[in-house]
Amino acid sequence: VQLQAYGGGLVQVGGSLRLSCAASGIRDSYAVGWFRQAPGKEHEFVSAIDYSGIQTHYHDSVKGRFTISRDNAKNIVYLQMNSLKPEDTAVYSCAAAFGGRYGTDWYRYDYWGQGTLVTVSS
Repeated sequence: VQLQAYGGGLVQVGGSLRLSCAASGIRDSYAVGWFRQAPGKEHEFVSAIDYSGIQTHYHDSVKGRFTISRDNAKNIVYLQMNSLKPEDTAVYSCAAAFGGRYGTDWYRYDYWGQGTLVTVSS
């Protein structure tokens, strides 16, 4: 199983970015979570989506600004980030969870991909 997050970059305050998480080597249904880690801070849950794409979850700090979605035919999960703020600056990573055990806690996820850096400049 491999996960690869990409799409990060430098953006100004109020701008938008779309992150992608590409999965390979997975045969079973899986949920995906996005987490982020800012310098000097702990890992933080951002958003998650179940395999059907129907159930989505967001951290309060990104509700109304971020949207998670997925294309199971392509094995890609997206995180559309709008109205970006300096406090959104972090390394964003995606993770896959099997067996319906996904949630807001990092330990519920089975596989992790390398992160992609998002920098929001003021």
